Amino acid sequence: MDEKYIDALKALAEPNRLRLFWLLLHIDQRITVAEAMDVTGDTQYNVSRNLKMLYKAGLLTPTKQGKWVYYTLNEQQAKHCQALVDSVRFLPDEDFSEVMKFCLIRLSMRVNGECVVGANSDEWEFAVSQA
Repeated sequence: MDEKYIDALKALAEPNRLRLFWLLLHIDQRITVAEAMDVTGDTQYNVSRNLKMLYKAGLLTPTKQGKWVYYTLNEQQAKHCQALVDSVRFLPDEDFSEVMKFCLIRLSMRVNGECVVGANSDEWEFAVSQA
């Protein structure tokens, strides 16, 4: 039995992790914990834990760059794992429209493609108030 596949199924069964993974599939960019916190409105502890579980399930890869850890999608080699990823990719967009809106706002705050603003910042609050 493929333990990583079972771990991936378990990880994606939780709505907040599913939301984070769906976002990463659709934005086609890496994301930091701070960005994910603002986008989801969740705490640092919960976002970090959820991203770590997706990593342990073989779905994400963390990369440290300066003070930030960026999470990116893992390429799935096994057909059954790719089918699982595709099943998330094809979930209805309307179920994720608000979180996608916040994600696009948050990613627009990057400078040269890099996160420069921490979570829950005044800049974030201002950007959301203007949307």
